[in-house]
Amino acid sequence: TDNYRPSYNKSPQSFSSVLLSSRHFNKDAPADECVLAAMRWGLVPAWFKENDPSKIQYNTSNCRSESLLEKKSYKDPLLKGQRCVILADGFYEWRRTEKEKQPFFIYFPQTQGGQVPVWTKERWRLLTIAGLFDSWTPPCGGETLYTYTVIIVDASPNLQSIHDRMPAVLDGEDEVRRWLDFGEVKSLEAMKLLHPNSSLTFHPVSSLVNNSRNNSPECLQPVELTVKKAVQPTASSKMMMSWLKTASPTKRKNPDEDTSAKAPEERFAAEKQTKPTGPLQQWLLGTGSSKKPRT
Repeated sequence: TDNYRPSYNKSPQSFSSVLLSSRHFNKDAPADECVLAAMRWGLVPAWFKENDPSKIQYNTSNCRSESLLEKKSYKDPLLKGQRCVILADGFYEWRRTEKEKQPFFIYFPQTQGGQVPVWTKERWRLLTIAGLFDSWTPPCGGETLYTYTVIIVDASPNLQSIHDRMPAVLDGEDEVRRWLDFGEVKSLEAMKLLHPNSSLTFHPVSSLVNNSRNNSPECLQPVELTVKKAVQPTASSKMMMSWLKTASPTKRKNPDEDTSAKAPEERFAAEKQTKPTGPLQQWLLGTGSSKKPRT
């Protein structure tokens, strides 16, 4: 546990608090006994042959539930019963738009008696996320490294506006117990616990979380989303546009114009215009021949 450090903004390759059955270390331990361990986020398979775990060629920070039995990296630990539960206050997910990514913090509703929100550290209900773990020892020898991957499923209806996937969240002590009890609950039966969870709530947060180096309480604080209002044309601008549509000479097509570089809104606006388009009208509409940088 020496490697574990609490954080407001964890990223892959950092260490997290992970819950697992004590029977992984002591076969005689009670079936319901658990141990809390620090594991590195990003599964390194036991069979990985390099001496440096960072040289793994693919992303193992999460795995799709439907692929667990298809990929050796996940199938092996699953069939060996190496199931774990990642503990976290919540997780961040980004809603992607054409111009930016808006982060959200997603978590269990924090209530007391179903009425009053609870935002204290002592009474915060932690997320319990289903995962798989593996242990890897460098071929050249050295300390064994324990790593994990987060299992993801389709997003619940209330989260689909943010992202189409979400972590497989176990809801309640019984689901956590069954997921961890690899002796009593076999792999195929345990996989039935992997499904979208509609009980989560969320709020938008600052873009501070876009950089994992930012690690402060501000990362979690709710922010208000501002909606930019469309600029309404004035009477004089309407008159100018009307004149341009009737008086402007037809523009010759510029063979160097990169229409593929325009944002969808700009393409749509350009396609809606009538054929007579003058240089000034193009400038007003932002559809001139100058190329827009790709984003």
